[in-house]
Amino acid sequence: MQEDRIIINVGRQLGSGGRIIAKMLADDFGYQLFDKEILNLAAKESGFSEKFFEQNDEQKGFLKSLFHMHAPHISDNNFYNSRFSQESLFQFQSDAIRKAAANGSCIFVGRCADYVLRDFENVVNIFITANMEDRIKMVRERHQCDEETAHKIITQKENARSSYYNYYTGKKWGFSDNYHLCINSSVLGLEGTAAFIKHFILKNHQITK
Repeated sequence: MQEDRIIINVGRQLGSGGRIIAKMLADDFGYQLFDKEILNLAAKESGFSEKFFEQNDEQKGFLKSLFHMHAPHISDNNFYNSRFSQESLFQFQSDAIRKAAANGSCIFVGRCADYVLRDFENVVNIFITANMEDRIKMVRERHQCDEETAHKIITQKENARSSYYNYYTGKKWGFSDNYHLCINSSVLGLEGTAAFIKHFILKNHQITK
């Protein structure tokens, strides 16, 4: 265990800019960022195609889509002989997260990394929120849609995200007791929020920057 290693886990509301803030922190600290990159690692570990993980990313109940997809690039014998369950993809992904964290300082975005790495030392769990009007604005810009559609996207994706987190962790997604710091990015803006989180980490952990 490296004494100066730090693992930062970023949970986020959709449209809060959480992923952007995580990228700012990764660039500033010089840490590797794992967002969808973890899906590629999980695919390599499991033998499933990365597309299979992408289609079930942060969603509970992926078995519903399993037999409506093309073969997931895994041999029939391995596929049918394994004790495949709804927990299998989560386990593959969790193994990939732990393996990446063991290699040194890094930042994870979502995917229950705070729970998966609960036994690791020097872990900081952050949750980023934002005012609904700012979230809608960001989603509208990202998806080129109207306000009503943006609101629906937020509701649908957050329901899936929270259901996934609650199911696999036994905790409540976004509940402050699960994190070291919860922060509203609407207050300080994206850059200001990243700077605040950086200051929080530097003050509370023995790392140099």
